[in-house]
Amino acid sequence: MSYSQLVIDHFNNPLNQGQIKNPDGVGEVGNLTCGDVMKIYIKIEKDAEGDEIISQIKFETFGCVAAIASSSMITELAKGQKLSKAMEIQNEDVMDQLGDLPQPKIHCSVLAADALAEAIYDHLFKTKQEIPEKLQKRHQHIMRVQAAFEEI
Repeated sequence: MSYSQLVIDHFNNPLNQGQIKNPDGVGEVGNLTCGDVMKIYIKIEKDAEGDEIISQIKFETFGCVAAIASSSMITELAKGQKLSKAMEIQNEDVMDQLGDLPQPKIHCSVLAADALAEAIYDHLFKTKQEIPEKLQKRHQHIMRVQAAFEEI
């Protein structure tokens, strides 16, 4: 399996790896078929206009080269972004930035995007804010997929 140099760089020197104490949101997803598990932690602050932004973001990932690189890249894409923009980040954005992933490893970018979405969902839920319908549907889909893997 061949990886881009950027994937190798993010694997060897992952950015934003670790935990955040007292995070404002946590997203955890996994794929029991391949064994990858990702956890993303976010801290939220308000910018000058009063919009919520991701001021800090970290990840912990147990997984392969592509899983760690995807986790590292998603944190770079989301850091400093308004929540409204960060919740729109998709796995294709991760793959584009990494210079693509081999076909069997695309699911790693999906897991990374899902973990970020779950962290944002967790923050909005805990703070009793309105959760956009698109994010609600994504959360429900993620929960269905997680439940299906647990049945296997």
